[in-house]
Amino acid sequence: MAPGPRLYLAIALGGALGSVARHLCALAGIALLGPAFPFATLGVNVAGSFLIGLYAALTGPDGRLFATPAMRHGVMAGFCGGFTTFSVFSLESIRLLEAGQWALALGYVAVSAATWLAGAWLGDRLGQRMNGRPTG
Repeated sequence: MAPGPRLYLAIALGGALGSVARHLCALAGIALLGPAFPFATLGVNVAGSFLIGLYAALTGPDGRLFATPAMRHGVMAGFCGGFTTFSVFSLESIRLLEAGQWALALGYVAVSAATWLAGAWLGDRLGQRMNGRPTG
């Protein structure tokens, strides 16, 4: 069955909210920590990874929360997709390389990949635990 307008509207609304939230986090990160390192991008990507892992576990087939397909896609593809940003991460990494900050760029890439995966894993484990399932 083809997705209906409700599904696309949920994704668009979630994406708009996630994008605005990311922008506000970027402004706060720069104001609090300065522009020397992309802490805000790292933070939103870790938080978004955690959120998508948690939400997927809680609203999955055996999850404790009911969510319609539109709600799931609105949060996961929309909000989490708009909140996190691989494109900004890529651009910031290139900018660090262009500035000759190779160690910082490589550290940023390594720390980002590790913390994103850890965030999604922790969110999933927490969601599974909240569902009452053993987390192995």
